[in-house]
Amino acid sequence: MALQLMKLLISASTSTEITPTASKFFNVTSAETAAGATLSIDAASFFQDDGTAVTTLPTLATNNSYFNVYINGVLQMEGISTYTPGATAVGSLDIAVPAGGDPILSGTSVVLEIVNYAPSSSTTVAT
Repeated sequence: MALQLMKLLISASTSTEITPTASKFFNVTSAETAAGATLSIDAASFFQDDGTAVTTLPTLATNNSYFNVYINGVLQMEGISTYTPGATAVGSLDIAVPAGGDPILSGTSVVLEIVNYAPSSSTTVAT
């Protein structure tokens, strides 16, 4: 018999499922925030979809999450907001109102949207 290369025949398939979890938190400002100032909203100042108070803002999953900020229903640019997860007096949303722009008026709605993704994969190998 002639020499021949012996090799394994293996096939594999991977199935990946990505499950998003979206949370929305609402606030209505109680005072005007002037241009050039920062509006800081503590976790306890937000309320949930059902109207109950927020006690903790969720952690952002590393490399699998994002947050959006809407002021009066308008999506804001990423660079003006800083999000800190956590409970009352720790968790907060800070919005830096650009200098030379308009202030955020009292009674303005602010919506914080948090989206975390939970990926899971399974691989089947056949030999």
